[in-house]
Amino acid sequence: MGYVLRDHTADVAVEATGASLEETFAAVANGLAAAGWDEEAPIEAPGTLGEETVDLEVRAESREALLFDYLDELIYERDVRNVLPVANRVDRLEQSESPDVMGEDADGGEGSDPSKSGDATDSAALEWSLSATATAIPLDSIDAREVKAVTYSEMRLEQVEDRWEAYVVFDV
Repeated sequence: MGYVLRDHTADVAVEATGASLEETFAAVANGLAAAGWDEEAPIEAPGTLGEETVDLEVRAESREALLFDYLDELIYERDVRNVLPVANRVDRLEQSESPDVMGEDADGGEGSDPSKSGDATDSAALEWSLSATATAIPLDSIDAREVKAVTYSEMRLEQVEDRWEAYVVFDV
């Protein structure tokens, strides 16, 4: 399981597989790192280039949005901290109920609609979240190219038999 870089018009795509969603998300993230590194390099096991660790917590309303937001956070780290996140690992990925962002309370408190049944699920939304880590390699220590953005164009994330598959296009 892992990733493959695919040419895509003026962009680059990453096709990734994994036995779990965590493994698949990490494989796409490592594909993103490979797309941003201009030379053959061990993305999953970097050497000693003055690296530090990047910790990420990401939340979204769907699995696909979570993948998009996770990859967007990695691009943000690159742009703001001037590092390339490699050796990506997703430690936790889960779906859970979270309080509605409109201010409704499950117990019928302030902001709730009294015409609703009062069932706790009335004011809860399902949310996806992940915790991840990566090794941050300073961009000035490698030959890197810019990956501008992750796109929803042609994005695919699905379970196929006993594994997960993802396809993500990046603007370069």
